[in-house]
Amino acid sequence: MSPRPTNILTIALGSIFVALIVLGLKFLAYTMTGSVALYSDALESIINVAAAIAAFIALNVAARPADANHPYGHTKAEYFSAVAEGVLIVLAALSIAREAIPVLLAPKVVDAPYAGILVNLGASAINAVWAALLLRTGRASRSPALLADGRHVMSDVVTSVGVLIGVVAAKLTGISYLDPLLALLVALNILWSGWGLVRESVGGLMDAAVDGKTEGRIRALLAEHGEGALEVHDLRTRHAGRMTFIEFHLVVPGAMSVEAAHAICDRLEDALRAEMPDVSITIHVEPQEKAKHHGVLVL
Repeated sequence: MSPRPTNILTIALGSIFVALIVLGLKFLAYTMTGSVALYSDALESIINVAAAIAAFIALNVAARPADANHPYGHTKAEYFSAVAEGVLIVLAALSIAREAIPVLLAPKVVDAPYAGILVNLGASAINAVWAALLLRTGRASRSPALLADGRHVMSDVVTSVGVLIGVVAAKLTGISYLDPLLALLVALNILWSGWGLVRESVGGLMDAAVDGKTEGRIRALLAEHGEGALEVHDLRTRHAGRMTFIEFHLVVPGAMSVEAAHAICDRLEDALRAEMPDVSITIHVEPQEKAKHHGVLVL
């Protein structure tokens, strides 16, 4: 069963506070070290704060019930926060590059005290724990907003570890250009992460179908529980946040009563909802003359 919306909103609100704590720690680490790579890491944390706020707002909107103006609900609102996060990520990457390129052209000696590095490491550890929670909850609730936030925070963890290794290497070897070079690599990694988030979210906004494995399971359930019907065709699916919409035509014998056809529909809906709790199902019943003989045969 998916976590209740109140639990999701609580976690989304927690993300804002965690992001603010991590942001403070990372800027503290930057001021202690003067490292442009650590500065780039701190800049990305600003995006984490903005993304957490956007996710919280989007989840509040998505939790609203269907109304006269939005009969299919508000679940697509989650995709907007993920797209906004992707745009913010691009802006962060450009800011990092702006800071790193001048230092790369005129390198300076990195004198990063280990205390500052440890502060950044502590912030990364907090991020890692929180990212794991966001990803687990996002998958369980099928929430694009929480998944986008979790993936971004986890990419931030990977970036931070790479930055810390590079800063320590620059300090130990005296190779000063390692610091700005790592900052540019961070910018590229952030751009890649942002592109992935935008691409996935746009797919949701464009009513992309469920993946092949899920569609195969849907077809198997229709065949398994469609006794009495002749065929299922014109199966269509789409995602909208945590909701999955399924539509199909159900062909039954022409002489079948409305009550019997309705019983088949109820049985199919119950089977689908047993495996996919957050689902909206639309079934169009047709007589056998409408069979296309290339759908899911449930005879």
